[in-house]
Amino acid sequence: MNDTVIIRNGTVHDAINPKATVKDILISNGKISGIGKKLSAPSGASVIDASGLQVWPGLVEAHCHIGMSPFGTRDLGDYNEYTDAVTPQLEAIDGIDPQNPYFLVAAQAGVTCVATGPGSSNVLGGTFAAIKTIGLRIDNMVVRRRIGMKCAFGENPKFSYRDKCITSRMTTAAKLRECLAKAQDYLARKNAAGKDASKMPAYDMKLEALIPVLLGEIPLKAHAHRADDMFTAIRIAKEFNVRMTLEHCTDGHLIADELAKEGYPLAVGPSWMSVSKPEVRNRTFATPGILAKAGCKVSIITDSSVVPQDTLALMAGLAIKAGMEPFAALQSITINPARHIGVEDRVGSIEAGKDADIIISKESIFTLDSGIVTVLINGQPVPLA
Repeated sequence: MNDTVIIRNGTVHDAINPKATVKDILISNGKISGIGKKLSAPSGASVIDASGLQVWPGLVEAHCHIGMSPFGTRDLGDYNEYTDAVTPQLEAIDGIDPQNPYFLVAAQAGVTCVATGPGSSNVLGGTFAAIKTIGLRIDNMVVRRRIGMKCAFGENPKFSYRDKCITSRMTTAAKLRECLAKAQDYLARKNAAGKDASKMPAYDMKLEALIPVLLGEIPLKAHAHRADDMFTAIRIAKEFNVRMTLEHCTDGHLIADELAKEGYPLAVGPSWMSVSKPEVRNRTFATPGILAKAGCKVSIITDSSVVPQDTLALMAGLAIKAGMEPFAALQSITINPARHIGVEDRVGSIEAGKDADIIISKESIFTLDSGIVTVLINGQPVPLA
């Protein structure tokens, strides 16, 4: 494919401006180099005629486990470490399998960038990575290697470690506090030692992994469904003066004003699931719309493989049906998750300078019959058949 591509006369939903307009999009070397009407293109540029079609940014998933959860097997996969409840030293990129068939399924549905990483069995599970959904080698798919440090509250740590070391929410919170406090002390000792190796504390891989959290370079990525778990997460983030994003937020609609006041980014979902545990009994597709109207920064997630990755746009469509504004729903699966995971400089909207991750469809992507005809990732077409 030519390094220069021009998409002509599509109705562009850029995820920044509420109103869609008919424009051309010029793509050079995998980046969006121009947007406007009747753009000129170099001789030999590939032309995509999008007349009468809808053009959208590639979709962004703020929280999932693609490439780490099993496919077509009852194997445990690689997204939880069950030998230790506290494993901040783990990195998603060491467990992601680019050959997992879910990646092509996601890409064909227009999900072009995802944050994927450890599950929620551990109090601290390790770091998530932001990656593109097409590639043979994980190193070449990475958009940002570490976007957040996974921690978990609620039923999952209790269930996973009930016979070993955790039987209550209090213990989960205490273990997280203990590890953060040890990391603070470890960092203080390193700073005090300066260049004097004899005074340097003994190397601790777990505590080293938490230094970027303490320095504000990455947030805690806090799994919390129930209202009280979200408030516990907020309490601990404030105690240690660290950044945080809240993931799942099933009870978010019950405490929308409180969450809006706090201002943490929220990843909401999955809502299309059975009541598999008591903390998700209040799930509803109305949650993201209620939170958005309250002024929260909302992303909608599938948490795949809990809900298949290719239904991300449909999840936003069901939120619209439950009362969410359509433009807010579009932003919840594009620019908001890009900001949530810290990659908004590259993905999440159709703007000059960003990666050319683009969907072209016959109808709205929020419907089952969207009729996707083209998906580009880094300006290259994804095979749809």
